[in-house]
Amino acid sequence: MIDHAFAPVAAALASGAIPGAALGIVTADGRVETRVAGHAAIEPTPEPLTPDHWFDLASLTKPIFTATAILTLARQGRLDLDRPLTDAIPDLRQYDPAAPERRLTFRRCLAHATHLPAVEPIYTYGSDPATLRAFILQREWRSGPPAYSDINYLLLGIAIERLTGAPLDRWPLGDGLSWGAPPGPAVSTERCTWRGRVLRGEVHDENAWALGGRAGHAGLFGTLAGVLGFAQALLADAPCEVRDTVHATRTCGWDKAHPGWPGSDACSPGTIGHTGFTGTGLWLDFDRGVAWTLLTNRIHPTRHSAAAQSIFALRSAVGEAVVSAFDAGRPRDVALPFS
Repeated sequence: MIDHAFAPVAAALASGAIPGAALGIVTADGRVETRVAGHAAIEPTPEPLTPDHWFDLASLTKPIFTATAILTLARQGRLDLDRPLTDAIPDLRQYDPAAPERRLTFRRCLAHATHLPAVEPIYTYGSDPATLRAFILQREWRSGPPAYSDINYLLLGIAIERLTGAPLDRWPLGDGLSWGAPPGPAVSTERCTWRGRVLRGEVHDENAWALGGRAGHAGLFGTLAGVLGFAQALLADAPCEVRDTVHATRTCGWDKAHPGWPGSDACSPGTIGHTGFTGTGLWLDFDRGVAWTLLTNRIHPTRHSAAAQSIFALRSAVGEAVVSAFDAGRPRDVALPFS
C-alpha cells in the first residue's frame, strides 16, 4: 500500500511544496506500513527527517488528547457530556449568571456546536498563564453561528485540569506522544516573528505557548509511531461518541467524512479525521478497517507562502491513494497535484 499511497507525497517533496513528510498506514488486523522522506529542517541548517523525529501535532491535540480525556472522564462517571461545563468550572462567566457560556455542554464543545468564535489572539493579552486562563473564563465571547473553534477546546482543557486537579501533562499518554519539549529530535516549524526564532521542540501555536506550552487545543507532540499507535487502538475500540454525528459533519472530537473534506471523497461515509495547522493529519476509515496519518512541516520556514497552502490538495490526494491501494489490493491511478 505504502508505495502507491506515498506517490503524491513524493511529488510534493520534489516540487518543494513541503520540506519533509512521514506517512503511516495501519490496518485493523495489525499491518503497519510507513515511509519517511525529506527534511526535518531546511533552516538554519538542513537536517534529514527520520522516523525518530517528533512533530508538533497542533490541533491533533484536540482528538488525540482532549476529546479522549473528556470521554474517559465521562465513562468514569466524573462528568455528564450533556451537562454544562459549569459542573467542572463553576466560575465560568461567574459575574453574569445569564451568560451563554454558562450553558455550554461538554458534548457541544467537543463537536464545535457552540456560539464561540474560531480563534482569538489570547497571547496578545499577557504572558502569565494563570491570568490568561482567568481571561478565557471571564471574557464575554462574541457570538456567532457554530464554527470550528479553538475556544471550545481551551475550555475543555481547563475542565480536565479542574476535574483531575492536575495540569494536562500529568495525564498518561501512549508511547510516542508528549507534551512540551519532546524527548528526541524535533521537526522545525515556523520562523516565528513574535518569538524571533525558528521554532523547534516548542509548541508553534501562540496561545498554547502563552498558556505554558500545553492547552486543550494544541501543545501535543508525537512521532509517526506514536500517532499510528493511537490510531490502531481507536480502530480496535472506538467509543460511539467519536463515530456518531453530533452537529453538521462533526462528532465528539472529529470531523466526519463529507464531500470535499481533507480525507478525500473516496473514504467510507463513517470515516473520521482531523488535521493540524502545522501540517499534520489523521484519518480512520472504520468500514474498511484502515487508518493513515500524514505528518509534515508544511509551515517551515513560514506559513505565508503558496507552498504552505498546498497541503490541502496533498491531503486529499493521499487519502484517495490510501483507499485505492487498500481496496482489493488493486490500486487505481490517482492524479498527483504536484506533478
